[in-house]
Amino acid sequence: MAKQKGNVVTHGLSGKIGDLLIFRQVDGKTVVSKVPEQKKTASEKQVELRRRFQQATVYAKIAAGTPGTKELYEGEAKKRRGMTAYSVAVADYFNAPDIDSVDLSGYTGAAGDEIRIIASDDFAVKSVHVRIGNADGVAVEEGYAVNSVAGLWVYTATAKNESPAGCKIVVSASDMPGNVTENNFEL
Repeated sequence: MAKQKGNVVTHGLSGKIGDLLIFRQVDGKTVVSKVPEQKKTASEKQVELRRRFQQATVYAKIAAGTPGTKELYEGEAKKRRGMTAYSVAVADYFNAPDIDSVDLSGYTGAAGDEIRIIASDDFAVKSVHVRIGNADGVAVEEGYAVNSVAGLWVYTATAKNESPAGCKIVVSASDMPGNVTENNFEL
């Protein structure tokens, strides 16, 4: 690599010469490089990823301007070295929550029965919703589970289910950006 000192011809030069060379100023030095090749048209996956990233940045900007939400992301950023509240919010946008386990053993169809759900997220699970339908798909009840301990959500049945055998239970977990994960179970 050749180095030139005090070159009065290239000092402070920036721009492009045809399709051959590009001159840039980096840390007070003139850098000369070959003109990069034109990129090909983006694939559908690349276009979709760019669209999602734009949405993630919009979400992060809104979160940064929302009192309460901003402080939550700032608190998480302090726990993660090298991250800002903005980058935590962008990452949160890309990661949907997980439904790690659902314990249906406490549900027999009686009012007051409990369904226990363990849900997790890279940042926080905002809510867990439970919908119970009979074997024919007719809705019996639905509502939100209560977060009893970190990650453990408990749904308490409010209606009597006359025929719990074969009933369909849908559990969905959502996070702050609105990502939703849904799992279906049959009793």
